[in-house]
Amino acid sequence: MRNLPDNLSLLYVTNPMCAWCYGFTPVVRRLKALWQGRLDVQVLFGDLQAHQTKPLLHDQKERLALSWHRVQERTYLPFEYRFFIQRSFVFNTEPACRAMLCVRLLRPVLTLEVLRAMHSAFFVDNADLKDTRELVRLVGLFGIPENLFMTLFESEEITQQMEDEFAYVNNIGATTFPSLFLNTENGPERLAAGYVELHELEQRLFQLL
Repeated sequence: MRNLPDNLSLLYVTNPMCAWCYGFTPVVRRLKALWQGRLDVQVLFGDLQAHQTKPLLHDQKERLALSWHRVQERTYLPFEYRFFIQRSFVFNTEPACRAMLCVRLLRPVLTLEVLRAMHSAFFVDNADLKDTRELVRLVGLFGIPENLFMTLFESEEITQQMEDEFAYVNNIGATTFPSLFLNTENGPERLAAGYVELHELEQRLFQLL
């Protein structure tokens, strides 16, 4: 590897219910593994249909299904399309984002692993990530106790912190999910807006450095 500065820091802006993020999280994990000891990845969560209250309409389902197909064609990851049979699914990502924020605070080293599990639960198992019981089950797989998780998850402080994070993500211009930024002295500098392959991502990183 080239002579590069130590302690590089990336911001990975994602969402647990974003199909392209499902495809991109393995890329970020591989990048982190290849640059082990030289690269830190901080995961941030963006407002993708957070606080939605109305069920998906037919045309929304069609657009969503098309997006899933495109991700599958690009990444070869599995998807369960029986999701679209549901008549009244409300696509509200806020609870899943808040759960991931709790994970990042309680077990920061597990953030990417739990995110991967949430992606799989939603896109492969069709789990409802608005269901607190499902969120408790998922984080429990990683040794996070239910009482500790729920105390934080249901607190007013974490709800406000989630809203503040949504606002911060929007302010740095991360309106496309996934997005990846390099932390610099002048603030976050965009590496990617949308899905990119690992080799292209590394090329962009080298160019910025």
